[in-house]
Amino acid sequence: MQRRLARFAAARDWEQYHTPKNLVAALSVEASELLEIFQWLTPEQSARVMEDPESAHRVSDEVADVLAYLLQFCEVLGIDPLAALAAKMDRNEVRYPPKPPADGRDSP
Repeated sequence: MQRRLARFAAARDWEQYHTPKNLVAALSVEASELLEIFQWLTPEQSARVMEDPESAHRVSDEVADVLAYLLQFCEVLGIDPLAALAAKMDRNEVRYPPKPPADGRDSP
């Protein structure tokens, strides 16, 4: 997908605009557009947002935009996003160990 995004941008001569600063700004804007969909929903409404075809389409489109800019940002900076996520999860598992069961027994 990163290669496809790069080819898409190159075919339109957009690479000149795909600096880390511009891409992270665009990522922030798209994340804000995703947030805007949920801004005034109750927790219950937000949990059901995908039940309405129109809102589901809007959410999916914004998720795609966020992911596209994140992948382009990673491509420009040479970051493997899955490796970065795996490393972060490794650190989080050490930093935030699971809580022991309330009854003191080992969980399965």
